[in-house]
Amino acid sequence: MTVTPARLAALDTLRAVRRGDLADRALLRTLERVPVRDRGWTQELVYGTFRLRARLDLLLAPHVRAGLDRLDPDVLDILRLGAYQLLEMTSVPVYAAVSQSVELARAAGHGRASGLVNGVLQSLRREPGRAHVPTLAENAVERLSGWGSHPRWLVERWIARMGPAEAEALVDANNRRPELYLRPIGTTAEDALARLRRAGLEAEEVPGAPYAVRIVEGAIADAFAAVPAIVQDPAAGMVVRFATPPAGTRVVDLCAAPGGKAIALAAGEGEARPDSVLAFDVSPVRVRRLAENARRLGRLPLAIAVGDARRPAARPADVVLLDAPCTGTGTFRRHPDGKWRVAPEDLRSLVALQRELLEGAATVVKPGGLLVYATCSLEPEENEEQVESFLAAHPEFRLEPGSVEPAYMDERGRLKVEPHRTGWDGAFAARLRRA
Repeated sequence: MTVTPARLAALDTLRAVRRGDLADRALLRTLERVPVRDRGWTQELVYGTFRLRARLDLLLAPHVRAGLDRLDPDVLDILRLGAYQLLEMTSVPVYAAVSQSVELARAAGHGRASGLVNGVLQSLRREPGRAHVPTLAENAVERLSGWGSHPRWLVERWIARMGPAEAEALVDANNRRPELYLRPIGTTAEDALARLRRAGLEAEEVPGAPYAVRIVEGAIADAFAAVPAIVQDPAAGMVVRFATPPAGTRVVDLCAAPGGKAIALAAGEGEARPDSVLAFDVSPVRVRRLAENARRLGRLPLAIAVGDARRPAARPADVVLLDAPCTGTGTFRRHPDGKWRVAPEDLRSLVALQRELLEGAATVVKPGGLLVYATCSLEPEENEEQVESFLAAHPEFRLEPGSVEPAYMDERGRLKVEPHRTGWDGAFAARLRRA
């Protein structure tokens, strides 16, 4: 028996992530050798394994006599991939999940471990419930870090801040498969829905996000052929709406790549369309990607350049958007490998970087202009505390309430979108007006 290209690509993606690559980039490369018909299946296997990694380990552990920590990393990942197929992918026959995992071990150079892989997965198939899973009342941290498949340090933070029940709701929201949302560019959501349906795609409006449509069934390439649009979660779209500048203004987006917010700002909303948007990013590779997205959508008042937001090479602007690098704790549903990458020391270093970026951004805000600070994080140190620290050091700026729907704002008028309340990604933003 030969192992399928899809499973080989899945293991190679997990290997690349162990070496420090991002899952979406690694998967894009490995999918090139997978037949088109199997690419969606491969993505589900890879992302699902990352999403439920700790749960899979919890369920596998009683069936591995020597302990999971004694296994070769490849062998452990092969067991995770096999367990995900057995327990979560109902379209995969049991015999295929087991036998293909055995063949994958051999193909990956771990033939001596093929018997172990077979024995563990057969045992898991017969007794999937051997592991003890505590209830939330018995041990909330163990429940949410193990069965909930999230890093313990984050679970402890969330329980301390919001209580066990709300932390569980957030963990459950993060473990759902993300939906596909589009933001039409140069047309309305109503017109986009009509075009998509005429093209044979199943799409629907998004309650609470009139700028977005949800693709229920259909390929993204077909959607792009039917309507000019970008892929954008409603939470990111809400940041754009929160920052939407008045008509005729000049906008600078300092950390723009991959470019969704810059493109949406340049396209405008209704009559509110800026004169120009200048989009910077520090990465030349990401800037090229941003430029490709912009070219696909035709003429927009958008200029793109490589630049470091800590020392922005821009004239003072009416509106400056700083969508800062962050831990991304609001996007684990979409980037499940991220929760295993981020660590407490990353939070501390990112807070320091965000402070530097805010200092740089403040220098290119006109008197009377607006600085919009945004993240896709749920952590107070990166959001509310970062804004308060900036305001304390810059009395020439004041917090200005936004004008989006109250359901998406906190008591001080800052944008706050939470995955377990909306079903979208998480997002935070604050409007800082210069005197």
